[in-house]
Amino acid sequence: MENKSLAQVRELFQDDRFATLNGAQITEIGDHFAKCELELEERHRNALGAVMGGATFTLADFAFAVASNWEKPGTVSLSSNITYLGGVKGNRLIAEAHRVKDGRTTCYYQVTVTDELGTQVAAVTVTGYHTA
Repeated sequence: MENKSLAQVRELFQDDRFATLNGAQITEIGDHFAKCELELEERHRNALGAVMGGATFTLADFAFAVASNWEKPGTVSLSSNITYLGGVKGNRLIAEAHRVKDGRTTCYYQVTVTDELGTQVAAVTVTGYHTA
């Protein structure tokens, strides 16, 4: 396995356009781990002023993609489940994806989403499939 720097991983995922064009940034990587953040803007809010669930899910999905692929590309999501735990109180979302289990063809990740104040925003589980 080749050691990649954070800058190299960011370059690798710059073409994940939906996430990156909406502001998602990779801030930390580790062994089957990724931390991604999103500075909230008006475009991330719904008609009532709350953060759109889709913005939260996009960040969590991006964190899973980075965590499961930065070391060895070829994992895609088979299924994802998100539970919204509370409203965002801060101005930034933070998603941390950790691998829980890795098998021959599938893997399982947990992603926690908080804001910068420590508010629990969402819990996400993802089952991935290794295509390579």
